[in-house]
Amino acid sequence: MPRYERHVFICVNERPAGHVRGSCAAKGSVAIRERFKAEVRRRGLAARVRANQCGCLDACELGPTVVVYPEQVWYGGVTLADVDEIVESHLERGEPVARLRIPDSGFPPGESGKG
Repeated sequence: MPRYERHVFICVNERPAGHVRGSCAAKGSVAIRERFKAEVRRRGLAARVRANQCGCLDACELGPTVVVYPEQVWYGGVTLADVDEIVESHLERGEPVARLRIPDSGFPPGESGKG
C-alpha cells in the first residue's frame, strides 16, 4: 500500500520579473502551498495526502499550477480562494474541480500536461 493516496504538487518556481512566461511564485503560489498544507492538516488528511512545493511544471502561463497524483489532474489559475474547494472536493471526496482543470488541449504547444 502506498504511503499516500494522493500527492499534490504546487509549483513555486520563480522567474525574473518581466519574464515572458511569467512564474507561479509571482502569482502567489507560495501562499497557495501554505494554504494546501494547512487545510490538509486541519481536515485530518495528512496521513493520506501529501501537499508540497515543486519546481517548474512547465505550464507557467497557466499558473499558479497544481497537479494531483495519481490521477494526473492539472489545475491552472489556482487562487487562495480555490484551495478549500480543491481539498474538499478532490482530496476528500475524489471529485476533481472541473472549472479549474487544465484540459490537455489547453497546454501551451509542446507541453502535454502529463508530467
